Amino acid sequence: MAEQGLKKWVITFTVITASLLELIDTTIVNVALPQIQGNLGATLEDVAWLSTGYAVANVIVLPMSGWLGSRFGRKNYFLTSIIVFTIASFLCGNATTLEELIAFRILQGIAGGGLIATAQAILLETWPREDVGIATALFGLGAVVGPTVGPTIGGYILDISSWPWIFYVNIPVWILAAYCTFTFIKTTPRDGQGKPVDWWGIGLLAIAVGSLQTLLEKGESEDWFSTPYITALAVTSVFGLLLFIWREMTTDHPIVNFKIMRHRSFSVGMITSFVLGFGLYGSVFVFPVFCQNLLGFSPLQTGEILFPGGVCTIIMMPFIGIFLKKGIPAQFMATIGMFLFFVFCTMLSNSTLSSGTGDFFMPLVIRGVGMALLFVPLTTLAIQDLKGAEIGQGSGLNNMMRQLGGSFGIAALTTMIHTRQGFHRSNLLTNINDYNPAFTQRFSAYISNFMSKGYSYLDAKMMATKAIEGTLMKQTLLLTYTDAFWVAGLVLLFSIPLLYLQKFKKNVNIPADVH
Repeated sequence: MAEQGLKKWVITFTVITASLLELIDTTIVNVALPQIQGNLGATLEDVAWLSTGYAVANVIVLPMSGWLGSRFGRKNYFLTSIIVFTIASFLCGNATTLEELIAFRILQGIAGGGLIATAQAILLETWPREDVGIATALFGLGAVVGPTVGPTIGGYILDISSWPWIFYVNIPVWILAAYCTFTFIKTTPRDGQGKPVDWWGIGLLAIAVGSLQTLLEKGESEDWFSTPYITALAVTSVFGLLLFIWREMTTDHPIVNFKIMRHRSFSVGMITSFVLGFGLYGSVFVFPVFCQNLLGFSPLQTGEILFPGGVCTIIMMPFIGIFLKKGIPAQFMATIGMFLFFVFCTMLSNSTLSSGTGDFFMPLVIRGVGMALLFVPLTTLAIQDLKGAEIGQGSGLNNMMRQLGGSFGIAALTTMIHTRQGFHRSNLLTNINDYNPAFTQRFSAYISNFMSKGYSYLDAKMMATKAIEGTLMKQTLLLTYTDAFWVAGLVLLFSIPLLYLQKFKKNVNIPADVH
C-alpha cells in the first residue's frame, strides 16, 4: 500500500537524502586527493585507489541489491547500509594511513551500493502507482545532482577546513536518515529466508564486475594492455561475466534474475542507462579538468560554475514527473534531453583560451535541463514492464549499468584525450618553421618584448621559444578537449533511435508491492 500525508514525504526525504549523500561521496573525494596525498605521504597513483576502491565495491553490490533486499527485508537492508556507511565515514575521517583509508572507502562503497537501488524501490512503493513518474523524478534529484555538486561541496569544505571533514560533515544527516528509516519505513517480508545462497554467483559477480570496473578505472593510467595485470583483468572480466551469466541462467535461486531481460523495454533500457552514465559522469569528469588544467580556474571556481546547472536539474525534475503523469511519452522527452546534451557539448567545443566563467553559464544550464529530461524518462522506460520482485532486481541492474557507463565514459574520454593530444601536437608543430610568416612574426615579437625588458638576445630567444611551446601546448589541449566534447555529444545524439525500440505507454503502472 502507498503511504499518505506527512509520512510519505518523510520517507521520500529520507531515501532521497541517503541517495544524494551516497552519490556526492563518489565525487567529493576527488577534489581532496592532492591534500590527502600530501598529508599521508602517498603517490598520486596510490591515492587514486580511494576513488577506484569505492567505485569497484559499489558496482559489485548494485546488481545484488535486489536479492539482498528480498532476502533480509528491504527496510533492514537499507537501514544496515545507512549505519555501515555512517560508521565507514567516521573511520575514513580518522584514518592515519592510506591503507586504512582505502579499506574504509571500500566499506563505504559496499554500503553505498545497497543504498541506491533499495532507495528507489522504497520510493516506488511509497508513492501511488499513478505517480510513479513523480517518484522517479524525485529519486533522480540525487542520482543526477549528486555527482555534479560533489566537487563544489568538496571545494568549499577544503577552503575552510581539512580533508577529514569531507567525511565528517554528513554524519549527522546519516544519523537522521537512520532514525527516519527505523521509524517511518514499513517492514517488508524476507522472501529469501530459508532458500540456499548462490555463493558461486556472488563470487563470479565480484570477480567479473570488479575486474571490469578496475580495468576501466586504471586502464588509461597503466597504458592499457601494455601492462600485464590490465590484460589479466580484461581476460578475467570477459570469462567471469560469461560464467556468471551461465550460472544465473541455470541455478534455481539466482542472485541476479536475468530472465527480466525478456522485457524488450528493460533490455534496451540497460543500453540507454549505460549511455546516460557515459554522458553524466564523462562530462562531469572532463569539464573540471578542462577548466582547471587549461583555463586556470580554481577547484572552487569550477564547482561554482557547475552549481547553477545542478539547481536547474533540481527545479526541472518535478515537472518531468508531472509531464509523464499527464501522458507525454517518455521517448519524446528523452529525445529532447539527448539533443540538449548534444547542444551543450557543441557549445563547449566552441570554447577558446580566453573563455571566462560567465561563458559556461548557459551551456551548463542547458545540460541541467537535458539531464532532467533524460534520467526520469529513461528510468521509467526501463522499468515500465517489470512487476513485483522484478522491480528491485531491475533497479539494481539499471543503476549498475549507469555506473559502468560512467566508468567507461571516463576511461574512453581519458584515453582519447591522451591519444588526440599527440595527434594535434604533431599537426601544430608543422606550423612552427621559418617559412611560416605567422610564426616568424609572433616569434620576433616575443624576442623584441623580452629584449625591451633588459634581457640579452640569447636569453630573449630562449624565453621566446618557451613562450611558443606554452602557446603550442595550450592550443593542443584546446583542440583535444574539443574532440572529447564532440564525442560525448555524438554518443548521446546517435543513441536517440534506441528510445523508439521501447514501448509507448501513456501511463506507467508499477505495483505498490515491489519487494
